[in-house]
Amino acid sequence: MNPNFAITGTTLATAVGVGVLVLIALILLGRYYFNRLGQGNLSERHKGEDSGQKVTSRNKYPEVNVLSYSPVFLRLSLIIVLAFVIAAFSWTIYDRQVEIPEDALAMDFDIEVEKPRTATPPPPPPPPPPPSIEAVSEVELMDEEDDIEFVDQSVDENTYIDAPVFRESDKEEAAPPPPPPPPPPPEPEAEEIFKVVEDMPRFPGCEDITASKDERRACANRKMLEFIYENIQYPALARDNNIEGTVVVSFVVDKDGQINDAKVVRDIGGGCGAEALRVVNMMNEMPERWTPGMQRGRPVKVLFNLPVKFKLEIK
Repeated sequence: MNPNFAITGTTLATAVGVGVLVLIALILLGRYYFNRLGQGNLSERHKGEDSGQKVTSRNKYPEVNVLSYSPVFLRLSLIIVLAFVIAAFSWTIYDRQVEIPEDALAMDFDIEVEKPRTATPPPPPPPPPPPSIEAVSEVELMDEEDDIEFVDQSVDENTYIDAPVFRESDKEEAAPPPPPPPPPPPEPEAEEIFKVVEDMPRFPGCEDITASKDERRACANRKMLEFIYENIQYPALARDNNIEGTVVVSFVVDKDGQINDAKVVRDIGGGCGAEALRVVNMMNEMPERWTPGMQRGRPVKVLFNLPVKFKLEIK
């Protein structure tokens, strides 16, 4: 038989609480018991008795002599103290074992992920239509040349020229049309969202270790899988209907490590997609952010596809 056993913190706290309650109950019970024994006139009850211990009988009556219970309380105290010592030496904290499926990040199927739509500038206005040119036949040109009459417009000192007479128009000239509105300001250029970059984004927790880029990325993937499968809860509907499979959640790791635009791109039903999406959104509640992806030495937005596998345990 192995005498070693482990006690969790919750179990130890519960045991201490129960022990305190039992101790308080014993004290109250003892007070009640001795109060019942001490009721009545003890001096009249023991008048004329000779116990053989005159000094003791003069100060204590047998009914209320609490010192007679000293051996019992001493043994009980030793048992309780010994139990606490054994519990203190046996208190062991174990790290929770997270079961991660094999090839958790492998996807044996193709996922067509629609790239998140970004604001694009409006197309430029179409160019104005070219001026229409009518073709003129050679016959028409010849007829026009035949009909031309030349008028002598030579002027000498005896030629009289009438000066034009200015007449005020009865109708006011129409006001010029208002100028066209100014063109709208150009919209800011939409930031490109990459699918593959030089340095892919990494889950937090491995940035302080001294390792190569590949080792740090493997450590980040392991931390991410531990976070996913430690917080995932198998939906009751999927468990009751024996639903298994892989859910794929797509999200964008922003330039500051924030998770945005998380959505389920492959679902197996039974509430598994919603559960995987819930755990992915929990990443924004962590004290540390993702390490953003880097392209040409600057942080960029990166599209990330995360497979989450649901597999029932065979009992």
